[in-house]
Order: sequence, then C-alpha cells, then structure tokens
Amino acid sequence: MSLNYVMIGSNDVTKARAYFDAVLPLVGGAVVMEFMPNGFCYGLRGGGRIWVTPPFNKEAATPGNGNMVGLLCENEAEVQAAYAAALSAGGTSEGEPGPRPQYGPDFYGAYVRDLDGNKMSFVYFGGAD
Repeated sequence: MSLNYVMIGSNDVTKARAYFDAVLPLVGGAVVMEFMPNGFCYGLRGGGRIWVTPPFNKEAATPGNGNMVGLLCENEAEVQAAYAAALSAGGTSEGEPGPRPQYGPDFYGAYVRDLDGNKMSFVYFGGAD
C-alpha cells in the first residue's frame, strides 16, 4: 500500500490557492483538479496528491498538533527555493533550511506553516550538493 493523498483544511481556499501556487510547483507539483472557490488538488512527483479544501463538517479549519506534510525535494537548492517561496507567499518559518543530523546523516530540510497554520516540510536525503 502507498499513500495516495493528504487533505489540508483551509478557511480561505482562494488565498490558500495563491500560496500553494507559489510553493508547490517548485517541488514538482502541478494542479490536476480545481473546483474553485471550494477546493483544488495538486499532483506531486511519484503520484501523491495534496487536496486543499474547507473541512467537510463545515467547522473551522485548524492545524493539528503533530501533523505535518513532508514534501520530498530533488536537492538542497529545491528545499531552499520552496522555503523562500513559502515565506514570500505569506507562510511563516518553523525552521530554516539546513542539515538535521538528528534525523539521519543525509537529512536536509526546512519547515513552514501555510496561511491557515498547517505545518509543511521540504526535505532532501542526499548529502551535500
């Protein structure tokens, strides 16, 4: 079995779309479906998908403590570019790009929160570029 998709809740899908349009193409993502202003879906390298929609139960979207979407990058430069784009699009930093030896000798990553506070990481496993 493999992971097919993740859902990210948003309280303003239109604003979220602008944010994700600035970030996900930098890590190989492309819009594969859209139902604006109710939601959209990005396809990722390797076949996974990210859906961004309001919660189905009509309650406010809130980030989960301990939840995070990790996006695999092809090199350190891609991690850095995605991190910079996320901040430029209104995201907030949860950890600048750099090595994280506590997660393995070749782990390089950066962490951000989107406009709704959802945590996301950009990671590369390959050693120094």
